Amino acid sequence: MILSRRSLFRGAVAGGLTAAAGLALPTGATAGPALVRSGRPVLTHGVQSGDVRPGSGLVWVRADRPSRMVVEVAEVAEVAEFTDGAEVPGASGASGAAFRDARRIPGPVLTPETDLTGRLRVPAGCGRVHYRVVAEDLDTGVASEPSTGSFRAVPGPGEPVRIQWSGDVVGQGWGIDRAHGGMRIFSAMAAREPDLFLHCGDTVYADGPLEETVTLPDGRVWRNEMTPEKAAVAQTLAEFRGQFAYNLRDEHLRRFAARTAQVVQWDDHEVTNNWYPGEVLTGEAGEPYTEKRVDVLAARGFRAFHEWQPLDPRAAVDGRVYRRMPFGPHVEVFVLDMRSHRGRNTGNDGAPEPILGEAQARWLVDALASSRATWKIVQSDMPLGVLVPDGDTAWEAVANGRPGPPRGRESEIAGVLAGLHRRSVRNVVWVTADVHYTAAHHYAPERAAFDGFDPFWEFVSGPLHAGAFGPNELDPTFGPRAEFVRGPDRDGASPLEGFQHFGELDVAADGSVLDVHLRDQDGGSLWSTRLHRA
Repeated sequence: MILSRRSLFRGAVAGGLTAAAGLALPTGATAGPALVRSGRPVLTHGVQSGDVRPGSGLVWVRADRPSRMVVEVAEVAEVAEFTDGAEVPGASGASGAAFRDARRIPGPVLTPETDLTGRLRVPAGCGRVHYRVVAEDLDTGVASEPSTGSFRAVPGPGEPVRIQWSGDVVGQGWGIDRAHGGMRIFSAMAAREPDLFLHCGDTVYADGPLEETVTLPDGRVWRNEMTPEKAAVAQTLAEFRGQFAYNLRDEHLRRFAARTAQVVQWDDHEVTNNWYPGEVLTGEAGEPYTEKRVDVLAARGFRAFHEWQPLDPRAAVDGRVYRRMPFGPHVEVFVLDMRSHRGRNTGNDGAPEPILGEAQARWLVDALASSRATWKIVQSDMPLGVLVPDGDTAWEAVANGRPGPPRGRESEIAGVLAGLHRRSVRNVVWVTADVHYTAAHHYAPERAAFDGFDPFWEFVSGPLHAGAFGPNELDPTFGPRAEFVRGPDRDGASPLEGFQHFGELDVAADGSVLDVHLRDQDGGSLWSTRLHRA
């Protein structure tokens, strides 16, 4: 919601963009990613995992110099002796002993071309997979101190599943303030031991510069930890990379990422507010920018996003973002991309307009219809029935504020819902973030102007660490009803005011029920419901 998004074209990822040095690093890490230093390499931003598939998972790391990524995977059952995210001595301590007979897998060379980041797909049997990563110097072979992590392998029959979701990190001027606890919501999420985290976009705010201090309405002072890249809007590749580097300075986020596999999508703020392909920034929106062609900015943001997130672009349908992720017999996640394939933001009240694009909309129906999973989770970067304006005359999301039949972007979503109805696809649940509050929306044809679909739920939860906003109005076209809503009474409320949120899906071991919880930043349940398998 509050700031932008946009597309980019195939091949832009690889085209003529160069790496740059000087990214900000976590406390204690060494700066200067392109500089070769004496001594052993340093892993600068912890470890992450993501895009877990049957038999494997993806591990991510970044080093401070050109080096080779090496991952060891421990074939052990016990988990209590591991401290995910820690740097541990290679030959001593409980973790060192557990890894003594680990499988060693050489990975890619980390080079400035990828900002010294790298990913490696590692084998995963069952249960919790423990790994540790080192970077080996290309000249001397000397290895860094290891960083350890773990992720849940794809569950088998008879195993319950817990999935969390949310979005929106470091938005509206709220960065890392260690004196106020940092991004502590990630520790609350980790304490609930999720098997998977669905990040619904706005993973960074590349268009949201930070100021050193912000005075709250009650007189308290928020002091942002600053880096050069967070002092202005991102325009160069190095500045986009610095957005992701900044967030991983937070200890709560690093520990969570080391413990929980992620399924990540992007939205607008990875580039600029409310962006769409082909846009040229003008007026107030363009004032901070010297590069006003959004396609150029999007190519740089897209590249940084893929470098710094544990995402496997080969798993995406078109090499970009949207993809399907099976997670055991009872769960499959369908990741959308409402940014890259949309038309421009308009009044959204005429002829059909794309927000998924024809190919993705057709893929979504076919993929959901072919899924054998009991519960089909659609990970959407924007809600369907919430009114999200872009200025005074255009709309940013699907809804257009008109009570009549589907028009504009609503027509494409109506086609998806009708396709699922015709093919008798059951147990579809939508989860999203974007609007910076939490809500439960039930959609039903008997309340709708368009009735060619089956009832379904959409659950909204966010932000993770950003300004919170009050609830938006709902568009009646698909018959949504808000069963629960929680937001602040003023726009841009700080993380100290208690309106940060995440959601949780608990799937029973036999798949018969799905329990949904909307939770606050301390992990407390604000609202819940139980859905039964159709």
